[in-house]
Amino acid sequence: MDKRAKDLAEAVAPIPDGASVMIGGFGSSGIPFGLIDALLEQGARELTIIANNAGAGETGVAKLLRDGRVAKVVCSYPRSPGSIWFERRFEAREIELEVIPQGTLAERIRAAGAGLGGFLTPTGYGTLLAEGKETRVIDGRGYVMEGPLHADFALLRAEAGDPWGNLSYHGTARNFNPVMAMGARHSIAEVRHLSEAPLEPERVVTPGIFVQSVVEYGVRP
Repeated sequence: MDKRAKDLAEAVAPIPDGASVMIGGFGSSGIPFGLIDALLEQGARELTIIANNAGAGETGVAKLLRDGRVAKVVCSYPRSPGSIWFERRFEAREIELEVIPQGTLAERIRAAGAGLGGFLTPTGYGTLLAEGKETRVIDGRGYVMEGPLHADFALLRAEAGDPWGNLSYHGTARNFNPVMAMGARHSIAEVRHLSEAPLEPERVVTPGIFVQSVVEYGVRP
């Protein structure tokens, strides 16, 4: 039951070429910078990255794009301020892009973790985002059928964790991390504080059943 990895490199070692990887965070909050850097060192390529945005500057997801490790990006905001590496790779047709509205992205990931076959949402109805998808009209309002979004791996950032993989978060750094822990088949968490004792039950946001490995990493690059 001890899910502690000795270091970041050991935690990301199972990720192969071609894997789909969810990466937690919103803006610069709650991003697993340490695990992303370790993944760069590990060398996996042709990755599908599922995240809220495509990174900015030279940090986070942007590093993976800069170094040519990404084949496809699935996100809500690919062109956030400073997303120069996404723009360069996309304009050169070196990566694919799937845009998903932010709420739909979160719910598709949650549906994957909850074992749901999909859900109806009015978001995107009548737009290009609905092309090729099942649609329905219920009580005069149009809906789009969206399926669950699974991933092979998730890289998470949490404030605290314990040897069993239970996690808690600090403020808005929570964002996408809990649902991504549910939606991935193998979730890896970097935590600022890794305790020897179990977290108090009322502090647990992500139960350890959703986490396969946890590693302490207290310093942001």
